Amino acid sequence: HAAYYPGTAPIHLKLLFSPDSGELFGAQVVGFDGVDKRIDVLATAIQAGMTVFDLQDLELAYAPPFGSAKDPVNMAGFVGANLLQGDIHLWYAEDHQMAMASGTIVDVRTPEEFEEFHLPGAINLPLDTLRTRHPSLAQERPVYLYCQVGFRSYLAFRILTQLGFDAYTLSGGVVTYCQVHGSEMCDGRPMAPVVPYAEAVSGRCRK
Repeated sequence: HAAYYPGTAPIHLKLLFSPDSGELFGAQVVGFDGVDKRIDVLATAIQAGMTVFDLQDLELAYAPPFGSAKDPVNMAGFVGANLLQGDIHLWYAEDHQMAMASGTIVDVRTPEEFEEFHLPGAINLPLDTLRTRHPSLAQERPVYLYCQVGFRSYLAFRILTQLGFDAYTLSGGVVTYCQVHGSEMCDGRPMAPVVPYAEAVSGRCRK
């Protein structure tokens, strides 16, 4: 459902598709409310021989309590299509050591988020300061960007590539990085459970 509804919980969605044609091969969806809807849509898309380009244009039912204006299935299609068209360059949590050795890791979140946790070796250049502070980056070195889930780092990627940088954005952001390397590596504490929407509105989780 829309992010402003109580009990909002993230959905983690993984697509497998052909690097040549974009044809869908498989999908995984993990989360709470709405995961069944998304995996049903993706299963039908796979059966129909659809591609990531087709996912961009799917018209899916929408109402704020049950979905977002751009469904996660649409968003997955946008990311896949951007990747195949060369409109986005990704790096992955498993590439961290390589990124530290070969380039500059840049956290585009706020200073408060950076202080709470940041990737080892990263510097902090918040997104809203990037256009004025980019001269501090060495343009001859790759720039490996990240944020919490990937949206801000994608915007930073667009800014830096327009300025001539060899930039990459971390797939899945800090959330995926913590899942790959362990949540304790991120904040020293186990990750708090996410309360699904149905439980949040029932009052069972309220003191």
